[in-house]
Amino acid sequence: MRRRSPRRLLGALAAATAALTLFASASTAGAAESGPAASRSADAAVRPLSTSTPVVFVHGYTGNASNWVAAMSVFRLNGWSGSNLFAYEYDSYGNNVTNAQGLASYINTVKARTGASKVAIVNHSMGGLVSQYYLKVLGGHTNVSHLASIAGANHGTTYAGACLIYTTCQQMYPGSSFISQISSGDETPGDTKYATWYSACDGIIIPYTSTRLSGATNNNVLCQTHIGYLADTIVLGEIARFVAS
Repeated sequence: MRRRSPRRLLGALAAATAALTLFASASTAGAAESGPAASRSADAAVRPLSTSTPVVFVHGYTGNASNWVAAMSVFRLNGWSGSNLFAYEYDSYGNNVTNAQGLASYINTVKARTGASKVAIVNHSMGGLVSQYYLKVLGGHTNVSHLASIAGANHGTTYAGACLIYTTCQQMYPGSSFISQISSGDETPGDTKYATWYSACDGIIIPYTSTRLSGATNNNVLCQTHIGYLADTIVLGEIARFVAS
């Protein structure tokens, strides 16, 4: 694979993120690998859904809180109050151990502010690494009711070879000690409900199956790009209903 310079990579990601404000995408999600989708939909139709759980969104590499504008809109349409929707921001060029420790502090603040005993996490891309380290290594699963990983780099991506000058990208490369630490043993610890969304059309998570977690409900989306997920109201609606289940 031809390596791209970090400057070109950051520019491409920034341009793609900016385009989210202009375009909305729609994708057709495939059936989840763990359990029939029809059964889940039927259960959701007869069970009252809970939209009181605070949701903490965790962006990907070079992202920020603005990545979640569409997602928060979808969650509000599904019954959430804006006061229960939060976006955690971290240093994309630092260290994901530090980023996960920051997530732990942020979630404690959210719990104190809302009075909730647990929160839900929705992450994207490298946010998967930050979230998994928090839940598994730092014991954060006791504070998390649901974990939804959108195109998470949960087992790494070879695309990170384009930015290996940064510690976070070194950690995101397949086979890193960081990846080994969060993937060894139980990938879905505790009573937290885990789900992932991944697609062969991703283009950034390579291999695209890296997102899947053992023990999670892994949803194979027919075709969606890595950045396109952030404006995909169909997938985001599925995630809102998953968190409310």
